[in-house]
Amino acid sequence: MKYHDEEMLAVVCKAPHEYNLEKVKRPAAGPNEVVIKIMSCGICAGDMKGWSGAPRFWGDKDAGRPSYIKPPVIPGHEFWGVVCELGEGAAEYHNVQIGDRVVAEQIVPCGRCHYCRTGHHWMCEVHDVYGFQRETADGGMAEYMRLSARAISHKIPETVAFEDAAVIEPRSCSLHAVNRGDIQFSDVVVICGAGPLGLFRVQAAHLKTPKCLVVMDLDDRRLELSKQYGADVVINPKREDAVAIVKKMTGGYGCDVYIEATGHPSGVTQGLQMIRKLGRFVEFSVFSHETTVDWSIIGEEKHLDLRGAHLSGFCYPVAIDLLNRGLCTSKGIVTHNYKLTEWEEALKVAQSMDSIKVLLTPDA
Repeated sequence: MKYHDEEMLAVVCKAPHEYNLEKVKRPAAGPNEVVIKIMSCGICAGDMKGWSGAPRFWGDKDAGRPSYIKPPVIPGHEFWGVVCELGEGAAEYHNVQIGDRVVAEQIVPCGRCHYCRTGHHWMCEVHDVYGFQRETADGGMAEYMRLSARAISHKIPETVAFEDAAVIEPRSCSLHAVNRGDIQFSDVVVICGAGPLGLFRVQAAHLKTPKCLVVMDLDDRRLELSKQYGADVVINPKREDAVAIVKKMTGGYGCDVYIEATGHPSGVTQGLQMIRKLGRFVEFSVFSHETTVDWSIIGEEKHLDLRGAHLSGFCYPVAIDLLNRGLCTSKGIVTHNYKLTEWEEALKVAQSMDSIKVLLTPDA
């Protein structure tokens, strides 16, 4: 890896709870590499779980699971920026020029494994993701960032607003999850969880025009946003019997599609009760704890189609297009914007219910 002599500011992850703002050497572009000046980097639930020490990210010796995070590493995978340096061959390889606004997919596929060679790069066996592996995939919580020669990059039209550009990554993941639900016109669709990803899924599911779109969350403000984005029915399980409501509105059958977006075990068990026989259950969440369910519900009782959704599939170009055409929006979802030097406060706010999506912006 090449570096310039001059330094830049970056958040550096060294261990759980050990994240520091430091001066590090600014990356330089090698062959087919691109360096971008970061415009913003969102804070994801995955970033917060990494900070808190979740075994999913830091490994579990008892379970024989190695650490996924390879410190010291600059975190952040919800980034975008402006091309400021091109390595040899990079302009042609990535089809970009100095000054272009770009985003790279969060995964840095190896291009050689079974999944990459069969058209499923987001499931790459090596699975380097920006913000989790040192040097190979340093992330966007910095002033500058190197895009690998293996990066899959996309240009962002000048007509896409700043905050819309900032949410291309979570928007792409949300589209992928909604596509996995295979929503039909006659479907009753339930989205459980109205955090950033859940709200983006509400917008995407609304574009699929199901018969009825139901959104559940414990926060009334987020439910109100869901209605603005196209939800027909909103439910707060804290004071309402969500399963009974959905069963009643479907003649006792249950919903056709259930998209779990909470990362909490209760979202899973509730969904298995609420979904009809032969329904499609989509799971896209990072859980802090294991979930225990009666597995016979899936097969013996309901013959469910259980579908995982990981990362963003082929949805980056679609996300950029929908944002550019105004069919999806970041308005109401991006709630806070902090300077990079204020990253500690940004992380605290991102972990609170006072925020939805928090951005770090080096030039704020």
